[in-house]
Amino acid sequence: MPPATDESKNLLVTLTGNDRPGVTAAMFAVFATAGVVVLDIEQIVLRNRLVLGMLVTAPRDWKKLRDAVERTAADLGMSVEVEKGVGDTEARHRERSHITLLGSPLKASAVSAVAGRIADCGANIDRIERMARYPVTAIELHVSGAPAEVLRPLLTAEAKVQGIDLAVQKQSLHRRGIRLIVMDVDSTLIQGEVIEMIAAHAGCEAEVARVTEAAMRGEIDFEESLRQRVALLEGVPAAALDEVYDGIVLAPGARTLVRTLRRLGYRFAIVSGGFTQVTDRLAAELGIHFARANELEIVDGRLTGRIIGDVVDRAGKAAALREFAAEVGVPVDAVIAVGDGANDLDMLNAAGLGIAYNAKPLVRDAADAAVNVPYLDTILYLLGISRDEIEDADADAGFVTPAPPL
Repeated sequence: MPPATDESKNLLVTLTGNDRPGVTAAMFAVFATAGVVVLDIEQIVLRNRLVLGMLVTAPRDWKKLRDAVERTAADLGMSVEVEKGVGDTEARHRERSHITLLGSPLKASAVSAVAGRIADCGANIDRIERMARYPVTAIELHVSGAPAEVLRPLLTAEAKVQGIDLAVQKQSLHRRGIRLIVMDVDSTLIQGEVIEMIAAHAGCEAEVARVTEAAMRGEIDFEESLRQRVALLEGVPAAALDEVYDGIVLAPGARTLVRTLRRLGYRFAIVSGGFTQVTDRLAAELGIHFARANELEIVDGRLTGRIIGDVVDRAGKAAALREFAAEVGVPVDAVIAVGDGANDLDMLNAAGLGIAYNAKPLVRDAADAAVNVPYLDTILYLLGISRDEIEDADADAGFVTPAPPL
C-alpha cells in the first residue's frame, strides 16, 4: 500500500510545453534532491505538446522545492504550476468505467453533450485517449465517481440524440485477460443473408427476404420463420452451396478483428441461425475456434427443405455461448457477444458485453453497446486496442495497411 498522507502536505506539479527528451528526468531529479515520495503521475503528449502532472509529498520547506521546480521549468522553456494541499482523488473514486465514443465524424458538440451528462452523474473524466482517427474517430474516456449502471442509460440516450456510437464498460480485470468472442454470422460477420443467397437459386429470394426481415425484427418466431424459409429451398442442388460460399463477402474489418484478437489469445465462436454447410467452412478459413449452426438435410444431391436436429434459435444461441465459455474456461462476464437481430438478444444479454452491430432498433435498445458504422474492427476500440497498435502488429507480421486519409 502507498504511504498514507495528509493531503494538506501534498504538492501537485503541472508542467506544460513543447515535448522533448529529458523533461521527466529533469523534473524528478529536482524531486530526488528534496527526498519526496511520488503519489501519482500522469503524462500525455498531443501534437508534440506535453502535459505532465506529478503529485508528491511536500517537504518541510516546500517553497524551496517550488522555487527549484520553477527554475528547472524555465530552463526547459516550459510553464509550471505548483499547488499545495491537493488530495489523491484516486483513493476516493472506486467506481470506474471506460466510455468509448465512435463518430464519423465525431463533432465537438457530441463530445460536449456526453461530457455534460457524465458531470450530471457526479462523475469525473480522469483521462482521455484517442483510439483511432480513421475510418472512424474513436476516443476513450476513463471515468470515475459513478457506477457504469448509472452512466450507461443516460449516456446511451445522449449518444442517440447526437448520432454517435457509445459503449460504457465497468473497469474490470476481465478486460485485460483472455476473452471469448461469440458472433452472429449473417449481416454481422458477413454481408447479407446466406439463406437469401440460396433462395436465389430456387427463385424465391424476395419471399425468403420478407420472412427474414420479419424474424429479425422479432415479429415472428425465429424457428417457425426458419422452417418456412427452408421449405422453400426444396430441390435446390447441393452444389449451389459452393457457389453461395464463393459469393460471401465479409464485413469490412472482419479479418482484422479476428487476426488481432487471436494474437492476444482471444477465442472465437460463431453462432448462427444459418447453416453448417457454410459456417463450418467460414470458421476454418478465418481460424475461428467454435461454430454452431443448423444443418440442411441433403438427399441425392439436393436440399429436401428440412433441417436435421434442433434449430439454433434465440435460446440456442445463448446456450451455445455458455457452453463455449465453459469449454474455454472463462466466466460469462469475460464473453463478448456481437449480433444484429432479435434472435441474438438472449446471447447479447448473457454476455458480459453485448454489442449490437448495425442492428435493428429493438436490438440496439437492449444491448450494452451499439456500433452503427460498417467496420467490424471498430469493436477493437471498445476493448481498449488502438488503431496504432493494430497497424504496428500487422506491420511486424508483414501485412500492408492502407495509408490513412490526410
